[in-house]
Amino acid sequence: MNIKVTREQVEQTIKQMTDFKWFEKGDYNLNIVGVRNSNTKGKVTNRFDDKITLSYKIGTDEHGNGGEWQFHCFDCTTDPGTHWVENIMRKEGVAILKPGQYRSSHKIRKHQGRYEALGQQKPVKVYRDDNRDGYYNLNEDSVQEGLFGINIHRATKYAGKKSTQVDKWSAGCQVIASNDDFKLFMKICRKARDTWNNNFTYTLLDSDKLLQTWL
Repeated sequence: MNIKVTREQVEQTIKQMTDFKWFEKGDYNLNIVGVRNSNTKGKVTNRFDDKITLSYKIGTDEHGNGGEWQFHCFDCTTDPGTHWVENIMRKEGVAILKPGQYRSSHKIRKHQGRYEALGQQKPVKVYRDDNRDGYYNLNEDSVQEGLFGINIHRATKYAGKKSTQVDKWSAGCQVIASNDDFKLFMKICRKARDTWNNNFTYTLLDSDKLLQTWL
């Protein structure tokens, strides 16, 4: 059920997508890419069985060229947990982020006023699932676009620990399982903010689109 993702796969997939952008000029020009696990076939697993990846260069020249690629891949969920699938907060249904590229969609700010994370600042598209059948229903006629608080944050607050069950951690947010992974993720994001600005593009891909083409 687990998926493996390489930087080369992510890069080549994004470069073939119409209107998607791959950032490769200059240091810390981040590509933040989530990969949703297609092996689950839409089942609500309540596990951190997806990936969030970071791809960026360091050591580029004064024109932003050259440099060495850096790559990190973190266990996460891109789907809501069982709790919010069964205890729906909105009558339209629980939110499931639709795959796509959302330019400048996030910025560093407090998640629920508690700690720094990447908070949604521009509209994204979500599916709405309201039937509580144990599967994510990704129906095009349910899609909504707007500001829904689809943040990128952590699960457990304890250093050195890693959550295994999604439960209440996600009602649609993209959530990194390991506290240490999230600290590294945010350290890199802060470096990118200080180098560029406080705008981050988030891309979500399905793993079958990624793996089918490039493995």
